[in-house]
Amino acid sequence: MSTGRKIMVVGSGGREHALALALLDSPSVSEVFVVPGNAGTMRPPSRSTKVLRNVAGVPLDVAKLERPDLVVIGPEVPLCEGLSDQLSDAGILVYGPSKAAAQLEGSKAFMKDFVARHGLPTARYVTVTRPEDVQAAVHGFDVPPVVKADGLCAGKGVVVAESYEEAIAAAQEMLSGQAFGDAGLKVVLEERLLGAEASIHAICDGTRAFLLPAAQDHKRIFDGDRGPNTGGMGTYAPAPLVTPELSARIAGEVIQPVLDGMREEGYPFVGTLFAGLMISPAGELKVLEFNVRFGDPETQVLMGVIAGDLAELLVSAARGRLDSSALVVTDSQAICVVLAAHGYPGSVRTGDGISGIADAERIEGVRVVHAGTKLNASGELVTAGGRVLGVTASGRTLQQAATRAYSAVDKISFSGVQFRRDIGHRALK
Repeated sequence: MSTGRKIMVVGSGGREHALALALLDSPSVSEVFVVPGNAGTMRPPSRSTKVLRNVAGVPLDVAKLERPDLVVIGPEVPLCEGLSDQLSDAGILVYGPSKAAAQLEGSKAFMKDFVARHGLPTARYVTVTRPEDVQAAVHGFDVPPVVKADGLCAGKGVVVAESYEEAIAAAQEMLSGQAFGDAGLKVVLEERLLGAEASIHAICDGTRAFLLPAAQDHKRIFDGDRGPNTGGMGTYAPAPLVTPELSARIAGEVIQPVLDGMREEGYPFVGTLFAGLMISPAGELKVLEFNVRFGDPETQVLMGVIAGDLAELLVSAARGRLDSSALVVTDSQAICVVLAAHGYPGSVRTGDGISGIADAERIEGVRVVHAGTKLNASGELVTAGGRVLGVTASGRTLQQAATRAYSAVDKISFSGVQFRRDIGHRALK
């Protein structure tokens, strides 16, 4: 194992802060810098003797100047635009898939066609590109289908229609370019599935995979899973829905076939494969989507249930020699409650002062992860995005983790704060 590693993380959200903190905790790491980062990634926690800093600039240029031992790319957009390829061409070790492999997330039509070619379990689907074909395609489903924009829409390009009319209207708006621009000029209509969703993250080296515990996200803005969809209002892990037996099935029936298929088609997958799955009441599993990076806010809880050297694991994966002994899954349970800004997920107000984080982090097991934060001209911590903070807590049980997280939430304040009081309700019942 190498020591004194310098790691670069690309991104500015809660996922990147959570990764930076976990990488900073890795025994092999002495320094982590984040490009461009946020107010939370500007300095290490008070207990750490290591270096955590932000660097402004174009990620490729920064990497060439800083020459890190590994670059970890957080968001999907730079992956789909080919940053991983550019870094590799510059001789820099990178954890994240190539532009070709990133199509698994970058194009829902590509993903569905790939899944069909390789016989993975998934919902029936139809791809539509012409507005005049929408009505017939929608009515070809027994119940109103789910409508998905083909391209990247920051987690907002999916409409779970309650009527055929709603599905038709959503598809037409996407195809017109009014909803998501070019990302919606191809639409996937998908059979609506019943069951519970689970998020599975796998650390992949192109051939093999190391599965992290299952997590569950809460997408709706309000308690009781009501209101509009968001990028995620909170998560918990491990999700009891995914038993050890089901996890083994997912590894054999979903993750490994993807790795084999991608390699056969000429674009081996190196990075985090994030599978969104629907588990039916009978235990049948189907693929809803693939993401090609760590989830947000799933990463926040996943980092709370592992121990060991995350950097060593990611370096070994990037080199094509996965060392699964570098990391262990603990017996801890973790929960993350997202604090969102006024107006989210619509028009967001920014610039509201934030207080109470230091008091929140004095609670045992609590870590406050920054997302949409910055320091204003006066040096005050203020809101700077839709999802502002991720209050994350670990515990021996999920109930203990939830109690700690919500005790911490009650100590933090900013004008217009929104959060859910029922994160983890499925498991806590």
